[in-house]
Amino acid sequence: MSNFKPLLLILILILPIASSESDAIEALLRRLDSQRSSPSVQEAAAKAVLQRLLPSHLSSFHFKIVSKDVCGGHSCFWIKNYNVSSRNGPEIMIKGTTAVEIASGLHWYLKYWCAAHISWDKTGGIQITTIPEPGSLPLVKDEGVMIQRPVPWNYYQNVVTSSYSYVWWDWKRWEKEIDWMALQGINLPLAFTGQEAIWQKVFMDFNISMEDLNDFFGGPAFLAWARMGNLHGWGGPLTQNWLNQQLALQKQILSRMLELGMTPVLPSFSGNVPAALKRIFPSANITRLGDWNTVDGDPRWCCTYLLNPSDPLFVEIGKAFIRRQVKEYGDITDIYNCDTFNENSPPTNDPTYISSLGATVYKAMSEGDKDAVWLMQGWLFYSDSAFWKPPQMEALLHSVPFGKMIVLDLFADVKPIWRTSSQFYGTPYVWCLLHNFGGNIEMYGILDAISSGPVDARISENSTMVGVGMCMEGIEHNPVVYELMSEMAYRSEKVQLVKWLKTYSRRRYGKAVHQVEAAWEILYRTVYNCTDGIADHNIDFIVKFPDWDPSPNPRSDVSEENQMQKLVTLPSNRRFLFQDTSSDLPQSHLWYSTQEVINALRLFLDAGNDLAGSLTYRYDLVDLTRQALSKLANEVYLDAVTAFRQNDANALHFYSQKFVQLIMDMDALLASDDNFLLGTWLESAKKLALNPSETRQYEWNARTQVTMWYDTTKTIQSKLHDYANKFWSGLLQDYYLPRASTYFDYLSKSLRENEKFKLEEWRKEWISFSNKWQAGAELYPVKAKGEALAISKELYAKYFC
Repeated sequence: MSNFKPLLLILILILPIASSESDAIEALLRRLDSQRSSPSVQEAAAKAVLQRLLPSHLSSFHFKIVSKDVCGGHSCFWIKNYNVSSRNGPEIMIKGTTAVEIASGLHWYLKYWCAAHISWDKTGGIQITTIPEPGSLPLVKDEGVMIQRPVPWNYYQNVVTSSYSYVWWDWKRWEKEIDWMALQGINLPLAFTGQEAIWQKVFMDFNISMEDLNDFFGGPAFLAWARMGNLHGWGGPLTQNWLNQQLALQKQILSRMLELGMTPVLPSFSGNVPAALKRIFPSANITRLGDWNTVDGDPRWCCTYLLNPSDPLFVEIGKAFIRRQVKEYGDITDIYNCDTFNENSPPTNDPTYISSLGATVYKAMSEGDKDAVWLMQGWLFYSDSAFWKPPQMEALLHSVPFGKMIVLDLFADVKPIWRTSSQFYGTPYVWCLLHNFGGNIEMYGILDAISSGPVDARISENSTMVGVGMCMEGIEHNPVVYELMSEMAYRSEKVQLVKWLKTYSRRRYGKAVHQVEAAWEILYRTVYNCTDGIADHNIDFIVKFPDWDPSPNPRSDVSEENQMQKLVTLPSNRRFLFQDTSSDLPQSHLWYSTQEVINALRLFLDAGNDLAGSLTYRYDLVDLTRQALSKLANEVYLDAVTAFRQNDANALHFYSQKFVQLIMDMDALLASDDNFLLGTWLESAKKLALNPSETRQYEWNARTQVTMWYDTTKTIQSKLHDYANKFWSGLLQDYYLPRASTYFDYLSKSLRENEKFKLEEWRKEWISFSNKWQAGAELYPVKAKGEALAISKELYAKYFC
């Protein structure tokens, strides 16, 4: 497999940052290194990853932990030939400074010498048919290949990924994910599971009862937002079973991360407290925050309570939380996440106040762990940029001792903050890919930004970049994006993407197929070249149906907000439903030529005979066909609306029926691949339940998150409806299809009876249907049916020929 060997060079790490900052980071790295598991534990953990991934080759590799001195003082992996003459024992030696580096080296070798491919199971899984038999593995150069990290850290997760993707995972699924993390070189993962059990113990020490906490904790699928103080109680309460299960799971997760030499990032206290604390401590400085995306400010889940950092109780609670974690898990990290005022602005923009706030947040951490380092998502600097001007940013970033804060430049793939903030005013930061909102399923990305962004940031003047990261809201989609981003943890130069994509295609499908390679070139310059800067995608009308009255002159007695949700802000300038301000017609996000992508689909179909049986090919084929059909459906929807406006009942009937047919056809397509099934999501939720009550609650949580998301009234949908939308078989057929059909029926009736479109009546009927569906218990398949290639060919012929 020598054709797959890239030109690999020893990378020399030169961080162009101030010496004092460099000293602070180096001291932190030395301290974290001293806390790692022993070499023997890490070597065994890396061997266990190999055994789970490739048990047939367990004896083919030899792993060894080495000191950073062997790697020029930095983190690295080193791939060498072990014993050229042996056909039974080890063939390849992989050395690394941690087990993560060893696993990364193994992955690098399997990719670039054996043409193998590893992605999430739900994106096609692994392709290992190209790996030679034991005793025949390809050799590397005599001196071997050493690759150093250009920056120390590779961070992973968004604080909401725990709800959008991980919420229903058991240990079996977590073990697979941690293996995937290690193979991708992730050494700084967020570890948020089970924190409610810690909070329960802490708050009970402050005389807060479990009954009080029932109003504080959100339901399982909404915990991320309860943790951030955006909501309380929604989807809850949490049972003691849940709390105990999740704490036990967290201990398994942390144990495995530590065995692999990772540094887990634990949560800390941001000031979000139960309402009962105000009753128990009446003199405490506790304020109630404003509304966060409720329909009518319902106090049952709206407007959480914030303990002001100026109150002595803040440090007391924060310290207690950190110490309780240390008691439960041991002294396993010095890095703690805290996101103060995430999508909730501070009460004043006074820099002095903001500085004191930050100092107190850090004091609460440091009194619990004297070596604590504050890791903060930089999302607020983008989402609330009107508030966070330079004085406010600098006040917060400089409120802690130098070297004690690390910022995640969360949206650097689209809106890099480091460029406009003087490198976060000297604060170390991690260049992050955000990429995905809500766990939506959409082929989307900016491959050029991934290839160049981290490199440009690292070599920029006075750079304070100390890592790269992946901070998607939901995972298990767009495997090409995450494979490339993971490699940037080990690349010091920009990737030549046309060449890289050709090798990616060969690895992913196990062979070189000209048509598919040509298709990937098209996808690179179309769906994976979104350069318009719009911070949203996947608002296709099937899964995010426009909630509006399309009449040319809609009823004047309906408020503007109820007429049409022209601009959905989640929050501020984050997500846009309507982009074309010159037209009052809804505009889905489209940044490429749909015809070019249809051409790419044709090429994929032409390769079907060569790739029959490949799970990675099947996933990509289904996803690409879905992508093409969903964009066509957007056009058909607008044709239907135009027909309604022109009072053309026949055309309205034609296009509305075509839209509905597209939904049915797409449901059948998605049903042909295990990875696009609603049933999998629902069954994983129910599997965690220990009694019928939990089963009902968990299923309601699972159904609600991917549909209405949040609260409603009888006539107004949630402001977050369809935020976590999914193209899943079952969901299209039983949820999106009835919604579209009912809406078009109301439009047709309006024309037929020559009366105004009854928007409010449609909403009332639809919301009632949705509430019943969310509370339902219908069973959905967890196994695919139908032959994906045949279905895709049929749909291509039906819609694109």
